[in-house]
Amino acid sequence: IRRPPRSTPLYSSAASDVYKRQVIIGCDTVAECMGTVLGKPVDIDDARRMLTMLRGKDHRVLSGLCIWKRPSDEVTLKLDITTLHMDEVTDRQIEAYLATDKWQGKAGAFGYQDGWDWLHVIQGSETNVIGLPMEVLADALSRI
Repeated sequence: IRRPPRSTPLYSSAASDVYKRQVIIGCDTVAECMGTVLGKPVDIDDARRMLTMLRGKDHRVLSGLCIWKRPSDEVTLKLDITTLHMDEVTDRQIEAYLATDKWQGKAGAFGYQDGWDWLHVIQGSETNVIGLPMEVLADALSRI
């Protein structure tokens, strides 16, 4: 992962005007299944489509982490990847999950932290799936 050039919005953001001597942390997460990137669903139909795609398959959750140290403008970029498997859930199970609205705002339309027993981490970090890879963050912070 390369450091963005100084001309990118990162260095001219409002954060640089407000936070002059802090460490700023940003992170975002997507899911990926069979080469298709799954962000946050736009509505319940999109969530249903995503969950149906994931059903019975291995998939990955990728989180991009950025740590910006001010005022030196040191930037650390990390990527964490976790592989999961979703059981062959039924349409009824998908509909029951959708009815909870817990899919809203979650990459891939699921929340591992919601405790559903049909999602299993195969390799990698549970905290990454939840949305902030704590092991990667702790390691990166210890280096700055």
